[in-house]
Amino acid sequence: EVRAAMPELPRAKRERFVTQYALTPHDAAMLTSSRETADYFEQAAQGAAGTQTAKLCANWIIGSLSARLNESDLEIVASKVGPAALRGLVDRIADGTISGKIAKDVFDAMWAGEGDAGQVIAAKGLEQISDGGEIEKIVDQVIAANPQQVADYRSGKEKAFNSLVGQAMKATKGKANPQQV
Repeated sequence: EVRAAMPELPRAKRERFVTQYALTPHDAAMLTSSRETADYFEQAAQGAAGTQTAKLCANWIIGSLSARLNESDLEIVASKVGPAALRGLVDRIADGTISGKIAKDVFDAMWAGEGDAGQVIAAKGLEQISDGGEIEKIVDQVIAANPQQVADYRSGKEKAFNSLVGQAMKATKGKANPQQV
């Protein structure tokens, strides 16, 4: 007698998502709220080295993707950004090509049908500036142009530092790697 394997029950899948992908119980519950959402997540997270990529996929599915699906009154199976395309976007964040902030613009363009993450980044020139020399030049210019904020920072005012970082980000239209700045 041959019996078909029992499908994985939502509770078991939730527990597996917590263990396998190091997700919070809340995120795992959100992703297993429907079989289609769980399948989408697993396709997006497939083959992820380490848990960071899987967590990023989960965050994007629960956040931006769910919001856009709700706005458009679409089910996840009808998403204009498929799991592989979402993974492409997440990989560009993980490898430092783009920042999380720029990724939102890339996602919007992908949703609008302007191509995959790589195509949108190239077409719009959104690649994050991670070249140390280039960032150093920008930071030097910001420091030279803001002597009062530099003096405030040196006298212990932490907010002055954030302001200087903000100036550098503004000078690069948000494209500089914020950690490097």
